[in-house]
Amino acid sequence: MTMSDSSLPAPQIKVPQRRFSERRLAFFRAVEACAAALGGRRAYRRRHLAPGRFRLREELIEWPGLAPGLDGLTIAQLSDFHGGRFLGAGDLRAVIEAVNEREVDLVVLTGDYMTHGVEEALPVLDDLAQLSSRLGTFAVFGNHDYRERRENEMVIRAAAGGITFLRNACQRFEVQGGALALTGLEDLEEARVVDVAAARSSLRAGDLEIMLCHNPAGARDLAHGRCAAILSGHTHGTQVDLPLLRTLGPKHPGLRVSFGATTLLVNRGLGIVGLPWRHRVPAEVVVVKLVSPTAGGANR
Repeated sequence: MTMSDSSLPAPQIKVPQRRFSERRLAFFRAVEACAAALGGRRAYRRRHLAPGRFRLREELIEWPGLAPGLDGLTIAQLSDFHGGRFLGAGDLRAVIEAVNEREVDLVVLTGDYMTHGVEEALPVLDDLAQLSSRLGTFAVFGNHDYRERRENEMVIRAAAGGITFLRNACQRFEVQGGALALTGLEDLEEARVVDVAAARSSLRAGDLEIMLCHNPAGARDLAHGRCAAILSGHTHGTQVDLPLLRTLGPKHPGLRVSFGATTLLVNRGLGIVGLPWRHRVPAEVVVVKLVSPTAGGANR
């Protein structure tokens, strides 16, 4: 039995597209090119992606009546890679090794594999295919990934490496005592169609939902009583946490925000845009653990 349509939010959720002037874009392209010529990629890898430099951020999601087969389930979320001048083939090696050492149950990727073009995303997806988990790796797109409208090329390349894109779609995992429904949405800002109803069409009563949605801006509208968590990225956690500079990028709602029963978790990401620079905002992987309230209290 599927969930009642009346129990879920409206099927169409979009946020306004951001557009910048040609002058601003030209300025940032020039800055990016200069930083790259000065060794920005190597510097970024050494300062933010080397062992001990990035963070494995652990988040507990407590859920009353959690199915026995889901109690203790772990999900590693990686986001905002921005392949290009400052991140390419091999740069995520230490991150991937750290995730694989955790032996998580599920890996999810929440978008922005490229900065300007599809060719930047392909080597990143090849590297991400090395991630291992019991239930597999699932992904959604971010706003940057639609720039050339060649998303299907990324879907094909990812599938060859065992990564499944959820494009307004759901993957259910039957477990002892229940099921986990992993839903994935197209990007709220740049996708032609964002269909929440389609993504949730195969949910059944009693399923516990985890939603992948690159942009956190729609979380309030997406939350509902059986959605334990919405995993997002997009904001880079501001990337540079300094006055004025922290406001240049997308609005950052915080790392963890509650909307009723649903918890929004915002990943700071692994890559950058503009300059190979982070300040007080570490590159990170978020490791989510589902626990019953009793187990959660014991683990805190």
